[in-house]
Amino acid sequence: MKLSQKEEQLMNFIWQFEKVYMKDLLDAYPEPKPAATTLATILKRLSNKGAIGYNLNGNSREYYPILKKKDYSSSYLQNMIKTFFQGSSARFASFFTNNMTLSREELLELRNMIDDKLNNEKK
Repeated sequence: MKLSQKEEQLMNFIWQFEKVYMKDLLDAYPEPKPAATTLATILKRLSNKGAIGYNLNGNSREYYPILKKKDYSSSYLQNMIKTFFQGSSARFASFFTNNMTLSREELLELRNMIDDKLNNEKK
């Protein structure tokens, strides 16, 4: 599922709150806050895409995520690797480790994650 930048921003608030009313979403935005009609339009688009659902409570809608953040992040990253690194996770890892400012501790943590993954696959 592809989300626009505005949709992603709103989804981050919905993922954070888990269940939320439009008023609370408006309050969560920094200044300048979007218009209520703009927010309603984005909520409708997200609902049409199947990213969110809602429950009616009187005249109010309580929104909740259907799309899990982990699933969206994974799909987004896989698409980025496909687009910018010819589908090669190794090229992405090389770019990441060579072009990011990582501390020794972070590099060791990455190496431990890879070692754990390799050890689990042997079993």
